[in-house]
Amino acid sequence: MAIGTLQDAFIDELRDSYDSEKQLIKALKKMAKAAKDDDLRNAFETHLEETQGQVERLEQVFGLLDEKVKGKHCDGIAGIIEEGSSVMEEDFDDATMNACLIASGQRAEHYEMAAYGTLVAWARVLGHDDAADLLQQTLDEEKAADQKLSALAEGGINDDAAGPGTNDDDEMSEDEPPARSKPTKVATPRKSNGAPARTARARS
Repeated sequence: MAIGTLQDAFIDELRDSYDSEKQLIKALKKMAKAAKDDDLRNAFETHLEETQGQVERLEQVFGLLDEKVKGKHCDGIAGIIEEGSSVMEEDFDDATMNACLIASGQRAEHYEMAAYGTLVAWARVLGHDDAADLLQQTLDEEKAADQKLSALAEGGINDDAAGPGTNDDDEMSEDEPPARSKPTKVATPRKSNGAPARTARARS
């Protein structure tokens, strides 16, 4: 049996990513439907369109390499999608569901960012510069999608899920520092004539 090369590993990783994107197309449709926030739903729908374009981009890469367009089942993304599906079956309130959907989406994005980062690096070192340029476009889209989800989470969705009053301590004005306790004054014992009394020394 012939020993595999980095070129073989590169093609194998391309096929893994091709299947990953196909799985995510189905998952993103479900996530968009489950989102209870309009901005979050739009983010998933936008990335769904990008993902469809990423599939086409991978097909271009296969063509540049004279390789057959073929996927290889991606166990990694399948596990992430399965976890996300189980979250959508939970009886969470709307705000919590939105926060959980973001978490699930970012798990997928981080997985893809790692995969495409590797593909770009390998394409460069193997001399497939045109393929690397196409893969870099997808990597940039994955990073942007991840940043968008972070912005939505930090822009109010996580706070809504946490509930009112959770960050009250953080909202205290800088002009209103917490009150300090006043030091307790200890009365000095005095003689009957008004002069301070001397403290008796302990005798050995």
